[in-house]
Amino acid sequence: MREIRSIHAEHQGAYGAPRVHAELCARGRRINRKRVTRLMRINHIVGRHLRKKQRTTIADRTALPVPDLVMRDFNADTLNTRWCGDITYIAVGGTWLYLATVIDICSRRVVGWSIADHMRTSLVTDAIKMAVATRGGRVRGVVFHTDRGAQYSGRLRRGMRPARHPTQHGPGRLEL
Repeated sequence: MREIRSIHAEHQGAYGAPRVHAELCARGRRINRKRVTRLMRINHIVGRHLRKKQRTTIADRTALPVPDLVMRDFNADTLNTRWCGDITYIAVGGTWLYLATVIDICSRRVVGWSIADHMRTSLVTDAIKMAVATRGGRVRGVVFHTDRGAQYSGRLRRGMRPARHPTQHGPGRLEL
């Protein structure tokens, strides 16, 4: 137990059970990884989680509730009837990049995407514009399903309102 505490302290508390076990093996100790895990758990020794969790869904509290046009049915018989979208984050070096995607529910293919170092509405609009271009502009009546994040709410609807792409009001649910 003394060696486990020593290794943990040498690495400023960053090492968890797998790394402590590897270090013990490198020092010539024969010990089972599960035993190291158990001893660390019993003695409340925990490695630091170095990556900060990113929050990508920030609800727009000012937006009015909207009916779910997809009704939790993520199946479609024809292309360009239902799309879904989301934002995820990717750790790159010491920073984060955000990826917005648009997926056609019928084909399960990504039809539009955008990547940026921010999570503003322009990230989403760029992905939607790519999806519309990918489908040749023939997207009238497509229902776009997302979470209720602020990037998909009012500012997005106003920004995506040209005459050839009318939208239905409501956060997280757009009809193109």
